[in-house]
Amino acid sequence: MDQLEQIVEFRTSPELITKLKQYSTEKMYREGEVILDENSSIRAIPIVTKGTLKVMRTEEDGREILLYYIKAGESCIMSFLGGMHDEKSKVKAEVEEDAEILFLPMEKVSLFIKEYPEWLDYIFRLYHKRFEELLEIINAIAFKKMDERLLNLLHKKEELSGSKILSITHEQLANELGTARVVVSRLLKQLEENGNLKLGRNKITLM
Repeated sequence: MDQLEQIVEFRTSPELITKLKQYSTEKMYREGEVILDENSSIRAIPIVTKGTLKVMRTEEDGREILLYYIKAGESCIMSFLGGMHDEKSKVKAEVEEDAEILFLPMEKVSLFIKEYPEWLDYIFRLYHKRFEELLEIINAIAFKKMDERLLNLLHKKEELSGSKILSITHEQLANELGTARVVVSRLLKQLEENGNLKLGRNKITLM
């Protein structure tokens, strides 16, 4: 809960923090658990107070691609938008790192927009950040080679975890990049030969 006090927009409104704590339900999740699936109804928006989520999009052929991460102090703007318009979720949110999450009911989300300018500022900041991240994804798919995208993803995971040792499988990386496992395995071997990383069993060490 202390993470709420660290959110820039909330610092000037202790009342908003009190209301968030009052009306939200706190839940804890383990790595790999799905908190929101595609085509699910959105009855509450998540605010992460600890850990990390990853937001994925699944194509018709079953392939997935990583859209963005949600860190402590952040929420999912797709949940905001879908819930406000009573639409089904268009994304899947999965726990990347053990997480504690506050779930604020959608009726309170709408009420807070009217009553607290700080809440609206928070939503707009997240919207701006996610929009830039999605532009980066489009740019990477259109203009960057897969080995560069893979290395960028690994460094982003390093930044999130604070460790150069990443516990992850080739299959997981392939899913997040929207490509085949054999492609990722081949590129990881090339990156190892180039001295960028060292491969282990379900583990990658960045150099």
